[in-house]
Amino acid sequence: MVPKIRRGSRTHGLLVYLYGPGKRDEHVDPHLVGSWDGFAPDPGRDTSSDPDPKVTLARLSAALDLRVKQAGDSAPTQHVWHCSVRTDPGDRTLSDAEWNTVARRLVHAVNLAPEGDPDGCRWVAVRHADDHIHILATMVRGDLRRPRMNYDFKKAQAECRRIEKDMGLRRLKPGDGTGAKTPTSAERFKAERTGRPEAPRETLREAVRQALAGAATEEEFFTRLREAGLRVKTRTAPSGDVIGYNVALPGDRNRHGEPVWYPGSKLAPDLSLPKIRLRLTDGTPELTTPSATGGRTDWSPPAGARRSATGIAERSAVLLDRDDDGEAAAQLVGVGELLDAVAQTSPAATRAELAAAARAFDRATRSHVRAELADTRALRSAARGIVQAGGALGRGEDGGTTAMLVSTLVLVTLAAARWHSARGHAQQAHASRQAAEHLRTAYRRAAATPMRVLHDQGRALPEPQRRSHEATLRAVLPEQDVRAGGRATRTDALVATLAQAEQAGHNPEALLRQAIDMRELDTAEDVNDVLVWRLRHIAQLPAHPGEAPPRPQGGTRQAKTSTSRTIERNAPAAVPRPAVPDHNRRPPRR
Repeated sequence: MVPKIRRGSRTHGLLVYLYGPGKRDEHVDPHLVGSWDGFAPDPGRDTSSDPDPKVTLARLSAALDLRVKQAGDSAPTQHVWHCSVRTDPGDRTLSDAEWNTVARRLVHAVNLAPEGDPDGCRWVAVRHADDHIHILATMVRGDLRRPRMNYDFKKAQAECRRIEKDMGLRRLKPGDGTGAKTPTSAERFKAERTGRPEAPRETLREAVRQALAGAATEEEFFTRLREAGLRVKTRTAPSGDVIGYNVALPGDRNRHGEPVWYPGSKLAPDLSLPKIRLRLTDGTPELTTPSATGGRTDWSPPAGARRSATGIAERSAVLLDRDDDGEAAAQLVGVGELLDAVAQTSPAATRAELAAAARAFDRATRSHVRAELADTRALRSAARGIVQAGGALGRGEDGGTTAMLVSTLVLVTLAAARWHSARGHAQQAHASRQAAEHLRTAYRRAAATPMRVLHDQGRALPEPQRRSHEATLRAVLPEQDVRAGGRATRTDALVATLAQAEQAGHNPEALLRQAIDMRELDTAEDVNDVLVWRLRHIAQLPAHPGEAPPRPQGGTRQAKTSTSRTIERNAPAAVPRPAVPDHNRRPPRR
């Protein structure tokens, strides 16, 4: 049940709208379901001998405004309190009597008309659809004083949560006042008329977030906004200092033909210029991001940037499991930037799901926990590196490292959900879980090809070599951890990865223990997939299994077990690879 509160000064004008056909003929059978005394005239159900809806509506307006006129100049200018209350689409249809109860509980909760108070404000509740009502009240009491209505929106929200419980309706997540402003009805209707998929406010919010992802300076942030095609206008003080900014979509104009400007603070609480400056000051990224390609020149810049970001994201997941709230809150902001960077540079096959994940996780980055004295330079540098590396391809090493990074981000968002849940942040926890679901969908698409190749390579291993690595898995990994959702999970890809790691000079058992110990695996949808990508990241193996693993470096080969020596004598050391052309061996992008 969602309440929306507005204030105005025209009682008669609002009644005309409520009893009219609506802007799109959506008002059906408008009538009163409740009023301050139960005897208010109803323009929709007037049963007098000569009913005239306009006359009845004027009578109702005059009755509501009676005390406003009696108060004279002491009455508030904005004396109309208007609250629409809507049930969830999946809820049952409430009766008029039930809506009357809802209205009475709400005007009591916000102190407009407390139960048993004869001097309460006058109000009516109008129903013109199955799923919602409109409550109209005039804010002058019977003793001609103004009602005390501090925090009326929060009180209405809290009462709606109680009504949902009492009436058996869908129980929504309680808010905490840190969410972004939602589009108004007028903005949504305008978007429909102009053929936009969403309101300009939402498009601008996402564009501003993406421009901020990894930006090093305020000037770079404004440059990115303009490069994204937005109209940008800055506000300056008499001293000439910039104190704010406004953005507008090209072609979005009001009735006077002027651009519709939105201040950053009206897009989201953390997108005001002072908040952006604070973020830039606390977490200015390095101008260059360390390469994670291990010196290989045949891996593209997008692949290298994603490899580097994978390790940084793993560290953020660990920090989210600690008790330092200020550090965790800062990590959430940095993870949000990383998601925005990945979303805008990913292949077309995964871009929509990654953008949806970034949009959902945006809600998880804001709470009343302040991100104080926390270093987010690593995350912001990772985001900057991904943006500067440019768009990634959906195949080869680019596609493989995208799957590697997204697999890690799934666990990071689930760690964020646990952190928020432990602190009672219901909306943020829900947003984190939504982001995780979108990331899982994106992962399945990104990982389909490399995981299929790895499965084929694992099945093609010589039997002695395969049995050896399966024995390692049984010795190191508990049996229940190689299952996902109660179904047996094939370990072919994991076995192939261990074989390639051994060929590259690593001790498979030691490497596997290191991957397991990095952090928990309880939230993994498929433990084997998570370990595959951790192993390939730690061992610097190609994310795309069609590539040859790196050659062993001098002094890096660890001592082999007797089992390994037996395998060398009885089976070829190389891992069979499909005979397909390798499209990923290309010079680095300029």
